[in-house]
Amino acid sequence: MLKPIISSLLDTDAYKLNMQQAIFHHYPEVDVAAEFHCRSDESLAELKKQIEHEVQSLARLRFTAPEINFLSVLGLYQADYLSFLENFSLNADHVSVSIANDQLAIRIEGKWIDVILWEVPLLAIICELRCNKRYSQATTSQAVELLDNKLLSLAHIGKDFQFVDFGTRRRFSKAVHQAIVSHLVEHCEHFVGTSNLELAMTHGIPAVGTQAHEWFQAHQQLAGDLADSQQLALHRWLQEYPDKLGIALTDCINMDAFLNDFNKHLSEQFNGLRHDSGDPIAWGEKAIAHYENLGIDPLNKVLIFSDGLTLNKAVDIHQHFTGRINTSFGIGTQLTCHLPEVETLNIVIKLVTCNGKPVAKISDEPGKSICQDNEYLSELRKAFNI
Repeated sequence: MLKPIISSLLDTDAYKLNMQQAIFHHYPEVDVAAEFHCRSDESLAELKKQIEHEVQSLARLRFTAPEINFLSVLGLYQADYLSFLENFSLNADHVSVSIANDQLAIRIEGKWIDVILWEVPLLAIICELRCNKRYSQATTSQAVELLDNKLLSLAHIGKDFQFVDFGTRRRFSKAVHQAIVSHLVEHCEHFVGTSNLELAMTHGIPAVGTQAHEWFQAHQQLAGDLADSQQLALHRWLQEYPDKLGIALTDCINMDAFLNDFNKHLSEQFNGLRHDSGDPIAWGEKAIAHYENLGIDPLNKVLIFSDGLTLNKAVDIHQHFTGRINTSFGIGTQLTCHLPEVETLNIVIKLVTCNGKPVAKISDEPGKSICQDNEYLSELRKAFNI
């Protein structure tokens, strides 16, 4: 029998556990549903049976004592949540895998606290199964060689340029991901962390991440008034993490709607913002103008860029904003799925309902918008004056 692709529940992104702890403390009874979307023009239907097998393997995993100990020393997680994780497991009954219109269809349904950890390993599994089928001759050494070529472009960049690995969800394979991070730890002074908790533990490097779109999406049905949902999501985050994880994601609705809600108190409390759609330069200029209009020195804040970056693109953005605001970069697919002649796959799993009612992600880029209910989308646009 083939070895399972995912062998540890820690092989996930840090923001998942960060959000799960907040759900544990504030929303343990909230129900959600999430669905898989393939944005690439490629059918993944042939992977159905293998994915179902991997889902069963995931459901057998538990957090180990060394993993719980690692989490405990990060200084983020409270004792009650760590006790919860000691007995946590994924339930395969929450996941349905099917074929619809010759495309893979996946739906995840259950208590938010129980299902939140499915997304990242499922996406990594889909990518690895697909890459194994399509690019069986590709090797980890090819990935490392291409990485070395890219690192040459950083030879004359100042030490204030920093980036982290955000490549778990769409990696070529776990082996390539491990090789890339190992190489960066040894050979790149600009590399300062990873979103992957297992790799952070293995290499003794920072685990990086705050919250994802689902945090803001769910609050659309958790707030009394839809127009208050972003502020509730931000205030609840500060309640859970008053002096840590102070980076806010801005594009669940769009940047303008976010800044309208990001008042002076919130702007002072949060350390900075994360970009994940739309033009990064225009977005950064809006952020700087927002801080300056509130009398806040942008040099006391940081902008995190994480939308489809290459190293060269990250360097260009960094140089544009140097001396005006601090920057950092999360690079995903172009680190962990960059091999000769390999076409990358654009797949996501996004929330579609909360407590049985629709939620939406609009974003600053039309192609990234997700909503199944046009009537609700109209409500959302009205609530945020879009």
